[in-house]
Formats: sequence, C-alpha cells, structure tokens
Amino acid sequence: MNKRSISILIVEDEEAIRSGLIDVFVFHGYDVDSADNGPEGLEKALTGKFDLILLDIMLPGMDGYEICNEIRARDREQPIIMLTAKTSDEEIIQGLKLGADDYVAKPFSIQQLVLRIEAVLRRSRIGIEQARTISLSNNVQIDTENLTGQNGAEPLTFTRREIEILSYLAANSARPVSREELLTKVWGYARNLEIETRTVDIHIAKLRRKIETNPKEPAGLITVRGAGYRLLTAD
Repeated sequence: MNKRSISILIVEDEEAIRSGLIDVFVFHGYDVDSADNGPEGLEKALTGKFDLILLDIMLPGMDGYEICNEIRARDREQPIIMLTAKTSDEEIIQGLKLGADDYVAKPFSIQQLVLRIEAVLRRSRIGIEQARTISLSNNVQIDTENLTGQNGAEPLTFTRREIEILSYLAANSARPVSREELLTKVWGYARNLEIETRTVDIHIAKLRRKIETNPKEPAGLITVRGAGYRLLTAD
C-alpha cells in the first residue's frame, strides 16, 4: 500500500499522546492533521477528506460519541477508530453503535495501533465482494449498494462495515464463520496479530438489533456454539 496519499485526522486532547501519534504516523508516511478539542475535530472531519479518523472519546467541548454521530449522519463510509480509556461493554458498544469501525483501548501498543489502522485502511480500499441484495430467511431485505434495508415496514440503514459483515456471512451462509475469520476477512487483521477486542461481538449485537424481531432470540443471524456466526439467507 502506498501510504504517501493516505491522510489521517487525529482528534485527541492529551498533548503528549497527540504529538506522539503524529510523529508515529508521519514516520510511517501518512499525511496527518490533528485537533485537540471536539468542535475543531468535528469541523475538520466534516470539511476535510480523510482516509481515516482516529477519534478519542473524552474531549473538551464535544465528546467523541457526538462527533462520530455527526460524521455518520453525513457519511456512512468514513473509516473511524475510537480511542478510549473506557473499557466497559456499555461504553464500547456506544461508540460502535454510532458507527465506529473499531476501538482501541488505552494504554495501547503503538505497533498494534499502526497494524490495526493499516487493516481498516486496507479493507476500506479493497472492499468485500458482495451481492447487490441480501434476502434473509426472516424476510429482511438488504440493499448492499445503498447501505439500506427493510425489516417489514421498518426502513434500515447500515454502515459500510455492517454491510461488509453481512456480505461476508451471506457469501458463506452454508457454514458458521468464526470471530477470527471475520477479523481476518472483514477487518483485515493478520492471522498472527494477537489482539484483545470485542468488536466482532458488539457489531453482531448491533446488527441483530436492526434485523431481528427479537435480538435475544435471533432467527436470521444466529450463533453456532463453538463455531461462530451464521447468516440464514432465503433460498
């Protein structure tokens, strides 16, 4: 991947962390812009064109959740990774529910952060091979091109990452797909990259809230114990 044309926006209020991240990504050949508060970060995110936004949650003026929500209201394809010192499921779910592609908990390894950013960028550029529409066994219809769908009379909207997950599961609907396979094929993580992340489980839970009548008893996106997840498509 040629990193010279890739631009990253870092929104982080802690000067030491922000300066360190800028130095790291400039060293790796990226074009880097930054902001140290929420309103400035949002303005740059909406007026600039970035290949990826690295977004802290705790920011002065406007938090990362609000910024992510504002970005997603205008652009459902912008790659976003959230930086958080908060590691409870509820707080991580909130960020991913608003449309972040992934999260990295502080303190983090710079090497692992770089690898995860490269993975998100790689997937955003390559994309997942996908059918134009996906029909589920529970009568949900999904338009992968327009990131929309229909659950009965209820209209649905999806992020690009959610569509990539559904498309990969649909293409492999005859079998369960493991978390590790999703991390490799959808998130683009190397198989030998040892990471601690709940991002797959949280994205699956988020998708179930959209496509299932009862998310606690899924009929379209099921869990196969010990094997992974399976999407039941219509014959």
